[in-house]
Amino acid sequence: MPAYYIGCSGFSYRDWKGVLYPEGLPPRKWFAYYCTQFNTLEVNVTFYRLPALKVFEEWYAQSPPDFRFAVKAPRQVTHYKKFNTEAAPILASFYATVQEGLREKLGPVLFQLPPKAAYTEELLGRILEQLNPDFHNVLEFRHPSWWDGQVFRMQAQHGISFCGQSYPGDLPDEVVATIEKAYYRFHGVPVLYTSAYSPEFLAKITQQLQAKPHIKEVYLYCNNGIGGAGVLNARQLQVLLGG
Repeated sequence: MPAYYIGCSGFSYRDWKGVLYPEGLPPRKWFAYYCTQFNTLEVNVTFYRLPALKVFEEWYAQSPPDFRFAVKAPRQVTHYKKFNTEAAPILASFYATVQEGLREKLGPVLFQLPPKAAYTEELLGRILEQLNPDFHNVLEFRHPSWWDGQVFRMQAQHGISFCGQSYPGDLPDEVVATIEKAYYRFHGVPVLYTSAYSPEFLAKITQQLQAKPHIKEVYLYCNNGIGGAGVLNARQLQVLLGG
């Protein structure tokens, strides 16, 4: 049976009071409480800025031994530098900081590409050249041209997970498991970051995962956090997958 890591994208939401966090619990205790409810967290703040090392060290100290962090790579790499040679030192510093701070609790490293970034052989080559194979790298695309067998095969050859996702628009929402570690994000449909998912949709995704016997680890993150929908959906996923 695969190891399931089920959680949310971020934890610091004021409207989660009464949904996840008990009324009266101060924000400084939210992360520790979150760790009593879920076994993983997708860290998105790193997309915008890299926190100080001590922040990661504090998260490491406050989380249980079997907790796992997924950390989103900086947009300077994915959006601004677009994996060119100038991105290399930025990415190297990012890898080093999250590894030093989170140690063995560091799970996947997520790279989210912009919607206008269509597939080209040259862009895929730059990406593969920049990623450090010592990490569990995950690629999330927002342009449908990346849903292609050749892309899947190249990622499999390089040990990279293809990020499945539910996102408003015309992107496929099925599970794509290029390696034995699967990754899926629930962004909220039809209203991005807000809409709750039906039990039927969540069951469909879990059934797709269970139909792929080569999968050994599964990372599922609810990014529909506004209003607490993601908390409720993550709990439903826990029930469905016995997490």
